[in-house]
Amino acid sequence: MRNFVKQTFASAIGSLLGLFLFFGLGTAGLLFLLIAAASIDEGPLVQDKSVLVFDLSLNITDSNPTSSTSEAIGEALSGENTGSLTLRSVLDALDAASKDQRIAALYLDGSSAQAGSSTGFATLKEVRSALERFRASGKKIIAYDVDLEKREYYLSSVADTVVLNPMGEMELNGLSSQPMFLTGAFEKYGIGVQVIRVGKFKSAVEPYILKQLSPESRQQTQTLLNDLWGEFLTATAKSRKLTPQQLQAIADNQGVLSAADAKERRLVDKVAYFDEVVADLQQISGNKNDDDKSFPKISLSSYADLENKDAKNSSSDNKIAVIYAEGEIVDGEGSGGDIGGDRFAKQLRQLRMDDDVKAVVLRVNSPGGSATASDVIQREVRLTQKEKPVIVSMGDMAASGGYWISTYANRIFAEPNTITGSIGVFGMLLNVQKLGNNNGITWDVVKTSRLADSNTVSRPKTPQELAISQRFVNRIYSDFINKVADSRKLPKPKVAEIAQGRVWSGQQALKLGLVDEIGGINDAIKYAAKQAKLGEDWEMKEYPETGGFGERILKTLGGEKDVKKQIAQDPLTAEFLKLQADLAILKTMNDPLDVYARLPFNLRID
Repeated sequence: MRNFVKQTFASAIGSLLGLFLFFGLGTAGLLFLLIAAASIDEGPLVQDKSVLVFDLSLNITDSNPTSSTSEAIGEALSGENTGSLTLRSVLDALDAASKDQRIAALYLDGSSAQAGSSTGFATLKEVRSALERFRASGKKIIAYDVDLEKREYYLSSVADTVVLNPMGEMELNGLSSQPMFLTGAFEKYGIGVQVIRVGKFKSAVEPYILKQLSPESRQQTQTLLNDLWGEFLTATAKSRKLTPQQLQAIADNQGVLSAADAKERRLVDKVAYFDEVVADLQQISGNKNDDDKSFPKISLSSYADLENKDAKNSSSDNKIAVIYAEGEIVDGEGSGGDIGGDRFAKQLRQLRMDDDVKAVVLRVNSPGGSATASDVIQREVRLTQKEKPVIVSMGDMAASGGYWISTYANRIFAEPNTITGSIGVFGMLLNVQKLGNNNGITWDVVKTSRLADSNTVSRPKTPQELAISQRFVNRIYSDFINKVADSRKLPKPKVAEIAQGRVWSGQQALKLGLVDEIGGINDAIKYAAKQAKLGEDWEMKEYPETGGFGERILKTLGGEKDVKKQIAQDPLTAEFLKLQADLAILKTMNDPLDVYARLPFNLRID
């Protein structure tokens, strides 16, 4: 019935579009029509004994993603958000479904998941915990996949029944990180690089000055991967009633398994086709009609939308503000995908002055960036913390500048596989002298003092100029150390020892005193409410605020850039896109002092 409604409505939209264009009503009429479509209420969507369908290709983000024009229109017509969903929406939906008598089971559909998922393991850890709570409620979870990769298996291993297609395969080969080094290309094309840094582990500049990992960078990356892989093995082994040692042996000796091998190793429960999975889901939902191969179901995205609508109906004068710091930290206002220091500080300032906001949860998912912008944000965190509780929840990564803005919170929560620390700073000075000379370009200069042209890219920096820049880096690093020691109540020598730009996992950061507790975003929110002494009389509000479908369609049709959809990539294209992403980071490096507190460039874990 619902499909019929959608198809009929879509047909009507098509006809009306023709009339609008024929009579010249143009964009305004089209916008009105689409916004009206977004507000269509089709009535109850959850039938009795429905199966909640969790598409594992879903991109899970911290804050609300921006839909492309086509996605926004598609969502308006279908009533579903099929591309991305926020972590809190996923967690709330799964917890609500575990108590919803209309939901009979959960189906984890990995059949359309693409390689190269960007959802990090710390985010997946929180989702996995929600899946465990769902299963503990007594409801069944069935997982099905064709090409079962590590991220999908991390979630699917929770299921009562894990099914793999007979022609499918399973990847269990461990974690790796393969950074790309551009030094040779820069040498070939004549781009000069000079670096200034503090911290022997501060490897963010290495792709531009080395051709392979330094011993220090290799050491910290190996330690980090070992921690993340250890958590993966422990969690999945427990769910599958195996030992971490058994899984490690498979990773060392097989890596990729056929469906039959995966079943023999007890990594999956069944080898079956999709129609056989559907038959099982029909049994669970009570649909035994052989003429009808469907079953009552609702997507996680649609169910989350229903839960969000219900949540909006409740209100309290006491607000817990959840503000998302997601992306690169840049100086100034920044763009939609960045954390602009000035813009973010202004938002914190507004929350500090809002009497209805009783506590702030700062959710950080950032590799860092501009040292200046990080300090601007940290100042507002400190001022806010003096007036109301500020609790930090670390996501996939909260390192370097991401740690800088976190350190003065009343309490810091992190997942065991969060990437954090990286307390260190660097500067990178490029010049194109050789590139220009090789192509017949030369420069000359007239100046009134020795250092008047010190910001030029037409030549390398002189020893004197490098010494000046190094002093700035040293001072900022010293400030970083002092602030961590002050905020975390740690001896300065200890901070200096665990700093050095070194990256730590959340579980190691807890032992070192860099974070306070292992937990997710909901744990941080509950703790904030407790610290503010609100009891049960409070509601959560997220920032930055996003508009409804109508506003999003207006924005996207008004010229917002489309978000690239994730598509299957051949290995060569994947490497090219990695290069493109690495070079794109240079555009975000706009610190006025050219000093940065950032993770190793695009730390990727495969």
